[in-house]
This record gives sequence, structure tokens and C-alpha cells, in this order.
Amino acid sequence: MRSFILGVVAGAMILQTSATLPTPSMQAAGAGAALLLLMWARAIRYPPAARIAAIAAIAGAGVLAGAAWSALLAQATLADALDPRDEGRDMHVVGIVESLPYRFDQGVRFNLRVERCLDRGVSVPPHVALSWYAGRGDRVPVAGDMRVGDMRVGDVRVGDMRVGDVRVGDVRPGQRWALTVRLQRPHGNANPGGFDYEAWLLEEGVRATGYVRAGDANRMLDAFVPRPGIVVERVRELLRARIQSALAGRMYAGVVVALVIGDQRGIDQADWQVFNRTGIGHLISISGLHITMIAGLAAWALSDLWRRSFFLDAQLPLRLPAQKAAALAGAAAALLYVLLAGFGVPAQRTLYMLSVVALALWTGRLTAVSHVLCAALGVVVLLDPWAVLWPGFWLSFGAVATIVFAGHGRIGPAPAGWRGTLLAAGRTQWAVTAGLVPLTLLLFGQVSIVSPVANAVAIPLVSFVVTPLALAGSLIPGPPGDWLLLLAEWCVELLALLLRALAAWPAAVWRAPAPQAWVFVLGLGGTLWMLLPRTWPRRWAGAVALLPLLLQVPDQPRAGTFRVTAFDVGQGMALLVETAGHRLLYDTGPGYAPGADAGSRVILPYLRMRGIAALDGLVVSHSDLDHTGGALALLDGIDIGWLASSLPQAHPVVRAARRHVHCAAGQHWEWDGVSFDVLHPQPASYADAGLTPNARSCTLRISNGRTAILLAGDIEAAQEAALVLGGAGRLRADVLLAPHHGSGTSSTAAFLAAVHPDVGVFQVGWRNRYHHPKDTVWLRYGALGIRRLRTDEAGAVVLAFGDRVDVATWRAQQPRYWYGR
Repeated sequence: MRSFILGVVAGAMILQTSATLPTPSMQAAGAGAALLLLMWARAIRYPPAARIAAIAAIAGAGVLAGAAWSALLAQATLADALDPRDEGRDMHVVGIVESLPYRFDQGVRFNLRVERCLDRGVSVPPHVALSWYAGRGDRVPVAGDMRVGDMRVGDVRVGDMRVGDVRVGDVRPGQRWALTVRLQRPHGNANPGGFDYEAWLLEEGVRATGYVRAGDANRMLDAFVPRPGIVVERVRELLRARIQSALAGRMYAGVVVALVIGDQRGIDQADWQVFNRTGIGHLISISGLHITMIAGLAAWALSDLWRRSFFLDAQLPLRLPAQKAAALAGAAAALLYVLLAGFGVPAQRTLYMLSVVALALWTGRLTAVSHVLCAALGVVVLLDPWAVLWPGFWLSFGAVATIVFAGHGRIGPAPAGWRGTLLAAGRTQWAVTAGLVPLTLLLFGQVSIVSPVANAVAIPLVSFVVTPLALAGSLIPGPPGDWLLLLAEWCVELLALLLRALAAWPAAVWRAPAPQAWVFVLGLGGTLWMLLPRTWPRRWAGAVALLPLLLQVPDQPRAGTFRVTAFDVGQGMALLVETAGHRLLYDTGPGYAPGADAGSRVILPYLRMRGIAALDGLVVSHSDLDHTGGALALLDGIDIGWLASSLPQAHPVVRAARRHVHCAAGQHWEWDGVSFDVLHPQPASYADAGLTPNARSCTLRISNGRTAILLAGDIEAAQEAALVLGGAGRLRADVLLAPHHGSGTSSTAAFLAAVHPDVGVFQVGWRNRYHHPKDTVWLRYGALGIRRLRTDEAGAVVLAFGDRVDVATWRAQQPRYWYGR
């Protein structure tokens, strides 16, 4: 069975990394072949050689079954698609708010379960993700005047808002709304090391995203429509409101919310950096340890009461053994807590393992831990085959597998008493930390050195103090509950003091590039060797096998060549330029929302994946937000030698930089046989207050003498003409970053003729509101025979400059069956 389940996981992984889905006939053939292999393996008599063949056959059957099952679910989910012809048009829908809304400064985001579309002939997917922005309407009417519990809709205040006078975005789980919306098919940025938003939406069953349009047609029809999942979301919302009310203005209220209901969206990005640098991010949610603790408390309490028949004369243990009753109570408590957690993968894993143990206790067939782990693994992949795409899946099961492996002799028995308990906990923490090093470097490109110390304090404090206090405080009404919540938050504050001190240590994190396959396998083997029983010879050789994994250095171009990566950041610019010994970033992409920008969401994850710990320079072309949005996050998250920009001295980005210079025409430097020349703006332009930021865009030409690229920022026709007059020869480049994203005010015919590029790169957002690139400009590039690349369609673009220019795009290199669906 274990071989079959591991094969199922491998099959799901193969399917989720495929460019296309197998046809229904191929799926049926795969399922049939899996059945035949299982029958053949079952028929084999088991001498040693045949046993190996049977295990291989069972694992192969699992691969076929896992791929076929994953493909079946994927096809069913993809079938609920939005017609491309309906993208961007107004549609009138009726649906129920089915998720916990996320409120931010500009509005609110939520998922809507669409019940019907009021437009004839239009089909809308059953689950859509919507944003309702405060600027898109003022107030909306509410239908009816009904009672919901003790709340009179149309009369009673909710917080500081009247339900009968609902402002835009005042949505709650379970409400039925009639809305005017504009939708588009799922689309996300595609970058190496980046989060795959399209895959996440597919896993969630969301097949369209969009926003609510302003108008009187937007109105609430019913205040609450009971559905099993929606009732859970309403309870989660009530608990969140309870905590936020009690902890209003407290720094770590978001952490307490995350520990109670698993909603991490209220945690500040700066706090996440501390948690990740210290390796305790796994605790800042409803983790497996928390669920096990709650399940154990519930089982112990019911077992004690059951043995006493709840202090009645019912003699309950004679009807049902207390052990079985406790198993049911523990499983039920775990289920309730996991529902509060939003059913995340770590919570699922614990729930399924506890359920398998409870079932084994109930049936009297308590099985091996490895069987329990594999059963939980199989159930997770069966219900959610996309789980294999996320780091949490591998880290969750990897941590438990490491403990199981190390527990067979390496951790060893601990002496009795509290010293023994601490010793066992320390050994286990060491085993998990060492065991997950290869996987952590593969997934994140870094390992926290201070993690053992941080976890030694954080695990007992968060699991046995903060979480029980937070749960009790959120359930107990009035001042007593408020006091418990305040105490829980105060404990988190104390923990944060230690974590910030640890995170501030320069060597707190070890960074290395994501390893090649052979390096990862060698490091994994070395880790397992180190965790073998104490009597195993030469365990130190495992540490030697880890060295290639830990001592990797980022790859770089050869001297005299350079590489440019144009990131897919949406509507904005950000390009990384690399020579043999230096790195420069040109622009930093847009800001998406408070605490979310291209720097933290796209560029820093890429740099960590590559093992890049510093940049020599940063050029910010001008002050528009789609170019400066990620600058502060980058300056805070990575060492940057200098900043060159056209920004005013009082700009926050300039103040945050270690060293700043204004970019000006005539500046020149060379790195590793590659020349960098600033062509614009003129130094005198900084005295002209009438110039727009676009007119001062830093324009940079990079060349190795054989090939070149021109980075023109957001210059417009007037600046293009000035550059052409200043000398068309110096503009010649093989690749042109389309000025101003391909707007109608740039890329004039004269400028394109002077640059004479072979490739034009357009960094634009999918279906952006500016309609960049403009059709006339796009056609102008095409008419000149210029190869046109759009980051919204191609993903990140990698350009290698040597004797010629080699072009690669991320969506073509890593195709997935859900792209464009």
C-alpha cells in the first residue's frame, strides 16, 4: 500500500508539471493499466527477486492512477471556464459570498458562489474572486427588512455601519448579492521562483476574477443563506471580529487571528520577514502541533468523563470503551479546528493522520507510523492533487517523515523527568532542522541558522501558551475573554523581541542557489546518513555530502557577455542585468496593495532562489509607482551598493538608499567587459520644474561591443526625438525595452529606425487599463520586422547577450496545462 500511495503522489506531480492534459481515452487507458499491474503484482509469489518486481509494479500502478485521477479532476475544474468573448464586459449576477472577506484600504476582496447570471446567453463560472473598490460606488440599497438572529436588517448597526445603508464592500459570508461585475479568465505573473497564482486559483476552483462595477443594481438580497461551508466561514468571521475588537490597535493582533482561524492576511510583511528569517513561520497559523494538542485535550477530557459516566449511573464504559470514545472525541475536535483553519494542507495532513489513528484504535488494528503517514499523504493527494505544487505540502510531510526516520535509533530514548523531556525535544528539533535542509534550500534558496534556537522557545510558547489563551479568549465573551486575548498578544510581543534580535544577526540565514538534481539527491542522502542510528559507522560522511549543496554559488555569465531578465511584474518595469561579476536592477516594478509589491512578491523570491544576496547597483528610471513600487522592499530586503535615479532628494526611496546619484547623460562605467552608458536625462533637466517624471526617465544602453540592449523607461516622443538628434548611432541596439510600455506617445518611427532592434520587449499588465501596448505601436514594431515579446503573455523574458542574442521565455520553458485556461 505504501508503494502504491507514493506512486500516486509521483503521478500527481508528473501531471501537475505537464504542458497538456491527457485525453479521456488516455486517462481510461492509464487507469486500466494501473489495475492490470495491481492484479499482476497480487498474483506474484514472493521470492526476493519477484518481490522487488511486485513493489515496482505496485508503484507504477500508483503513478498511472495518480496521473489519471489528477487529470480527471483538472478537466472537471477547467470545464467551468469563462468565454473569452465575455471578458471585460458588464455582467449581472446573483450569488452568495462564500469566503472570509479580506478588507484593505481600497476596498474588500471575496469569493462569490454564482447562482445565476441575469444576462441571456452568458455563462459565468460557479466560483469567482471579486474585488470591490471603495472608489467604484458610494452606497447600495438592501432589499427586505428581515431578522437575522437578533439583528434586524435595515435597522441595526454592525460595527459602525448601518446594515440598511450598506457602503460599498460591506460584505459578509453567507450574504446573497445581486452585483454588476466585470470578469476575466484567471491570469497571474509567471516568473522563476514566483508564486503561481493561476495554479492556486485552479486548486480553489475559482475560474474567473474581476471587480464589482458601480451602480444601483448592486444590492444585498438576503442577509444570510445557510450552507455547510458558509456557516463555517461566518463563524470564522465572527471570531475574527471578536479578536480584532479586543485587540484593536495591538501590533500582533493579526498573529492571534492566524492562530485561531488560520487567516494570515492581517500579518504585516515586515513581521513575516522576521518569522521566515528565524524559521518559525510554520507556527504562525493553525499548525499540526496545535491541532494535535487540541485533539489530545479533547480525547483526554472525554475519556476521563466517560470513565466516570459523566458522574451519572449510566455505566458508559460497558456500552463503549473509553478508548474508543476518546478517539472519536479527538478526531471530532481536530475536524472542528481544521475547519477553522480554512482546511490548509498542514492542517489536513494532521487531521488525516489523527483520523487514521482514531480508526485504528476503533477497529483494534493500530498500525505502524509509516502506514499512518502514507495514508494521510494519499488522502491529501486524492482530495487535492494540486497540493503537490506548494512548499507547505512537502515541508509538512517531510518534517513528520524526518521525525519518524530519526526516531528509529537516532534520537534515542530520553531520561525520565523534565530534563529528559527537554533533551528529547532538543534532539527532535535538531533532527527536523537538519533533515529539512536540502528541501528548504530547494524550495526557498535559504536556511535559517537561528531556527533551532528560535523554535526551542517559540514551539512551547506558541503551542502551549499563546494558542490555548487565544482560543479561550475568542470563545469566552466579555472582559474575561478580552483579558485572555490581551495576554496571548502580549506573549507574542515578548516572543517577537527575541525573534527580531535573532533575525538582526547578519548570519541568521544561509543562502545558496536552488540546487541541481544531483546536488539535491547527494545532499538528501547525506542528511539521511547523518540521521541514522548512533551505532552507524562514519555518520560524519553525511555532513561531507551536504557541502556541495551548501557551498553552491550563483551562476553568472562569462566575461564579455551579459544576461538580462525582464520580470513579469504586471503593469510596470523591472529588469535584472548580470555580468560576470556584477548585478544591476533597472526599475523595481509596481506596488500592488499596502504591503504587497513587485519587490517582495517577484524580485526578492527570484533573487533568493538564485542565491543572490546583494546587488551592486539599482537604477530607478523615474518616480511613477509602476517603476518605484518595489524599491523600498528591495532596499530593506537585500544589500544594494548604490542607487541612481531621477527622483527628487526628498523621495522615500532616495532617503532609504545607502548612496544616491542622479542619473545624467554622459555617465559611463564598465563591468567585466560590458559597457553601461546613460543617454538621458540631461543634467540641466533637473532644474526644469515643468518636466514630467516620464520626461526625465533614466535611459541606459548596455553593450558588450557585439550586442546591446536599450532600456528607455517611460520616455516619450519629445525625448526620443532629442536622442535621435543627439546621435542616432549611439542608440543602435539588438533589443529595445519598449518605451512607456508601448504607449501611443512613444516608439516613434524615427526612434525605432535609429535603434533598429531585432527584439522589442513590452513589460505590460494583462488586460491593463491603459490598453498597452497600443495597437498602432504594436503594428509599427511588426511592420519593421521586430520580434515582439509581451511579458503578460510570455512571462519573464531572459535575454543572453554574447556574439548574438538568445531569447527564452518562462511560459515556454515551463509550460503548464492551466496556462491560458
